[in-house]
Parts: sequence; structure tokens; C-alpha cells
Amino acid sequence: MAKIAVIATGGKQYKVKEGETIKVEKLELAAGEKVKFDTLLVAESDASNVEVGAPSLGEKVIAEVVDTAKQDKVLVVKYKSKTRYKKTVGHRQLKTSVKILSIA
Repeated sequence: MAKIAVIATGGKQYKVKEGETIKVEKLELAAGEKVKFDTLLVAESDASNVEVGAPSLGEKVIAEVVDTAKQDKVLVVKYKSKTRYKKTVGHRQLKTSVKILSIA
């Protein structure tokens, strides 16, 4: 059976499997570098042999940085009626793609 894990990075939690590629908040690492993630839960894919941390199990998930790129633009519009006020601002968030190599 394949293992699954729940990791925490960038203030968010992600459910991951071995061999999977996910996008997380920007990491200050170059492509090809390895990173260990804080692991909250590890289990088999059929929900057997579950380990839950209190609050964490340590760094049990190892991943490799694929690349860092900007996401699609998100437009934010501020508008007030009857006052001729309209302001538009765009934002492109940086995300890092990581490939999960192993779950201990």
C-alpha cells in the first residue's frame, strides 16, 4: 500500500502521496534542492496504521523542489458608487512546485 501524509508549510496544510507534485507557498530554495516538511499525520492509503502527531510527528516527508513560478493574476477592484472612485490592483502570487520523494 502507498502512504499518505498531511504536511504543514506556509501556514497551510496539504494531503500528499509519494510521487505526487504539489504547489506550495514560495520556498527560498533553488530547483533540485531537497526539503523536509513538518508532518502532522502519516497513514496507509486504506486508512490503516494511522500515526497522528501531537502537534507534529517531526520531518518525515522529503521532497524535491521542481521550480518556482507566478500564479495567474488575481484582480482586486475597489469601487464606491456615486463618488467616481474606482481602483483596480492586480496580484500574482509566487508558488513553488515540489515533488514528494518519500514518506517515512
